[in-house]
Amino acid sequence: MKDNAEKQNNTLAIVSYITLIGTLIAFFMNKETRNPLVSFHVRQALGLWLLQMILGYFIGAFDSWMISMSFWIFFIALFLYGIFGAVGGKMNEVPILGPLFQKLFSSID
Repeated sequence: MKDNAEKQNNTLAIVSYITLIGTLIAFFMNKETRNPLVSFHVRQALGLWLLQMILGYFIGAFDSWMISMSFWIFFIALFLYGIFGAVGGKMNEVPILGPLFQKLFSSID
């Protein structure tokens, strides 16, 4: 039984990184069980998605493929780091921005 619950928590942690809708699904499915691993990854994913949308709006104003590609590679690397941490069941903060996201979204528990 515990193994099944642990597997579901890892799945929810992974789902939180797959689109913003996946983050919302993981958040609402975690509301009743309140698993710290899922909450951690929901905070990380929510911060990444919101920052990507906000910065993407401003990056779109530049007419440079080099700036756009650098932006996408940066965020793909951060999302992959978060996904690999979720697959391993670890609470690794995203480099540079992770502590900020944990503090900013601390109300998500």
